Amino acid sequence: MPVEPLSRTEIESRLAELPGWTLDGDRLTRAYRLDSHIAAAAMVVHVARVQDELDHHSDLTLGYRSVSLSVHTHSAGGAVTAKDFELARKVEDLAPAHGAH
Repeated sequence: MPVEPLSRTEIESRLAELPGWTLDGDRLTRAYRLDSHIAAAAMVVHVARVQDELDHHSDLTLGYRSVSLSVHTHSAGGAVTAKDFELARKVEDLAPAHGAH
């Protein structure tokens, strides 16, 4: 079943429920700061596991004490879809366990 792109209004409405997430061009993005490189690496592994469970993957970047995500849906022509927001919500839910802010 194809995933439909969200309208700009739908995207803005959903972003209001995800502080820290923004629309950058055609992607949802978020950067997190963490207390250590090990904490950031652990968060990357956790996010990677969630992405595999969802079968939906972001560009995931590990920095010294940071983690950044950038996501859109390739099967919807690179548009933002509900799948992107599902991933963003799951990442938001797991971030506090890693001390991310």
